[in-house]
Amino acid sequence: MKNTPFTHKHIAMGAKMAPFAGYNMPISYTGINDEHATVRKAAGVFDVSHMGEFILKGEGALDLIQRITSNDASKLTAGKAQYSCLTNEQGGIIDDLLVYCVEENKVYMIVVNASNIEKDWNWFVQHNTAGVEMHNVSEKTCLLAVQGPNATKILQALTDMDILNLKYYTFVKGTFAGIKNVLVSATGYTGAGGVEIYFEDQDGAADKIWDAIFEVGAPQGLKPIGLGARDTLRLEMGYCLYGNDIDDTTSPLEAGLGWITKFNKPDFTAKPILQQQKEAGLQRRLVGFEMVDKGIPRHGYEIVNAAGQAIGYVTSGTQSPSLGKAIGMGYVQTDFADLDSTIYVKVRDKQLAAKVVKFPFS
Repeated sequence: MKNTPFTHKHIAMGAKMAPFAGYNMPISYTGINDEHATVRKAAGVFDVSHMGEFILKGEGALDLIQRITSNDASKLTAGKAQYSCLTNEQGGIIDDLLVYCVEENKVYMIVVNASNIEKDWNWFVQHNTAGVEMHNVSEKTCLLAVQGPNATKILQALTDMDILNLKYYTFVKGTFAGIKNVLVSATGYTGAGGVEIYFEDQDGAADKIWDAIFEVGAPQGLKPIGLGARDTLRLEMGYCLYGNDIDDTTSPLEAGLGWITKFNKPDFTAKPILQQQKEAGLQRRLVGFEMVDKGIPRHGYEIVNAAGQAIGYVTSGTQSPSLGKAIGMGYVQTDFADLDSTIYVKVRDKQLAAKVVKFPFS
């Protein structure tokens, strides 16, 4: 198992640790519900240094990104980021990712899921037919997500960069907590506001930044948060988790990611297949649902109709800490995907009623 530059901090702070994507990661500190509430009401720090980062440089960088991702990266100007995905030849999702435009048409950073670093890198290499300069900087890049309504107010004291007024999906680069060349972006995976902080761990930068954040933040209620609460926070927003809600067999259209699938841009992997899927109509769709009957939906549970016939499966589910009710996501046949449709989750041979609702859950 790999460690991040913050593993010793997590252990010293009493985190419950567990393997995740090959890394020894903190799952919780004080408990998922408490940590979840901290992020919704104040601010929390997630170590997400296990994520992958690729740097693409040169004249062909944008063209490479355009050919293998679903969104239109040509719309990006320096300082802007974009949510996108890599599609395979069958129209499935290799990974969902972020594209950062560092220098227009010349320098881009791609941020990918930890479990897919090698697979994604190989896909970029395979399609790099124009000699784009590529660097896999995953191993040396630290990433902290500071999320919550008070996050930017707390962090502004550590930098001259204006992060208080950073617009969603934009970023700045500069000095943070005395460390140079730090990238701060208004992205996140919680729906609670905040930023993500990228930097290289040179000369003890990881310890310096971590300590500085907690020095200014702890008196204002900032706490370390584990991956358990990260999952419940993203699920309340209806954000997809790779390996659960999206994978190589699900298309972006089925997953409700039509908004990052741009058919008006030049050809990209599986564009004709996805166009055909759109024109013919989807056979299934990813929906959000809340439980009507008592019970918690779990990944892999079968979804059935009133007659007990299989119509889909649960991809994610939990007892929502903020809402106090059981919620889930899952693929169902299109006939059952309309809002307020009644579906049934099979839990230990029982059919428990649930209602299709819109994202984010409320």
